[in-house]
Formats: sequence, C-alpha cells, structure tokens
Amino acid sequence: MKPMKTVFITGCTRGLGRAMVPEFIAHGWTVAGCGRDEAKLDELNKKHGDAHWFRACDVSDDGRVASLCMEMMAACGPPDLVLNNAAMVNRNAPIWQVPAEEFDRVVDVNIKGVANVMRHLLPPMLKRGSGVIVNFSSGWGRCTAPEVAPYCATKYAVEGLSQAAAQETGGRVAVIPLNPGIIDTDMLRSCFGDEAAGFPDAVTWAGRAVPFLIRLGPKDNGKPLTAPG
Repeated sequence: MKPMKTVFITGCTRGLGRAMVPEFIAHGWTVAGCGRDEAKLDELNKKHGDAHWFRACDVSDDGRVASLCMEMMAACGPPDLVLNNAAMVNRNAPIWQVPAEEFDRVVDVNIKGVANVMRHLLPPMLKRGSGVIVNFSSGWGRCTAPEVAPYCATKYAVEGLSQAAAQETGGRVAVIPLNPGIIDTDMLRSCFGDEAAGFPDAVTWAGRAVPFLIRLGPKDNGKPLTAPG
C-alpha cells in the first residue's frame, strides 16, 4: 500500500482553495491548509476530521507562517505538494487612485505570502529531496489589464520568483508558476461583476485541476503552466 501523500493549501477557506480540499481527499491525499476565516476553518476541521489539518494564518506575516509550518510538519510531515493559492485583488481603479495601504496589502499577500511559505517549507522538502511547490499566478501575470495594475504587478512577480527559485532548487523540489485560468469566484466577480458567471465555477475547475496538479513533478520545474480549462 502506497503511503498517503500530503498537500498544503494556502487560502483554503474560499474560492479555488476551498474547492480543492474535497477533491484531494477524494484522491486519497491528506489535506493541510490555512486561511484567515476562523469560522470556515472550524467547518473544515469538523467536516473532515482528525485525518486532515486546517489552521488560521495570515501568510503575509512571516512569524506566523514559520509557526504554522512547524506545527503542520509536526502533524503531517513535510508536504509532498504545496499550493500557494492565497491571494487578493485590488478594487478596480487606475493606479493613481489605489490607496497606498491597499497596494501594500496586495503586495504583502500575493508576493510576500508566497515567499514566506517557500522560506519555511523549501528547506525540509529539499532535505527530503522531493516535492512540488505550485505558486498560483494568473493570466494577469503574463499580460495586463487596466484598473488591476497592483494585482498584475504581483502576479508578474510570482512568475519571476517561481522561475528563479526553480533554478535554485535545480528540480530537487519543483517550483512551478501556474495560471489557473478564468474561474467564477468572488475575486473574479470583484473585477468582472455578473460577467464572471460566464466562466466555470471553482468546484468544476477543481475537478479538472486536481488530477493535473497531482501529476506535476521534476519534469515541470520552472515551467510557466496553465491549468486545464
């Protein structure tokens, strides 16, 4: 019998993160995750029981990420797959109308959050000599659109951060920037409004994406990938 693998998902209380939890469980994986909504984390813990692990954490806070990763590894061991999914988007506005505090928060979550998780999970994964880290990028990390300049900037940064880290690991742990595609989530609705309804919902997306994510490995190190639509 093969040992059960573990996936760690940031931003697991809503959107794509929440939708991936039951899909990974259905594929026989142990799921660990974090988010900021404590009520939804309690729901996940009650629904999925002691076999899985969900805790509160703001990924932009490096100290909290360090503590979270230590606790998670004590409970589950170093993860086989890390999904840096947590992100936020600015309210639609031209760059000169985005308040500095809002710009900073987008940068803190979308860039620093990814770096914080890698800082504390890459060393134990490299020591083991295997694993995959997927950093969620966006179509807006490879092209741009008006009124979401802060978000575009952070997702371009995720692409560069991931590809540079992939060179540093040499594939011993694969680091991959992933464009998930366009999905009907609360985040997309904040940009697109009701037009977001024309795209697949998060549950439909997760049913296609999780088998794809499970198959990623050293051969994919550093490649800018796009999830199946």
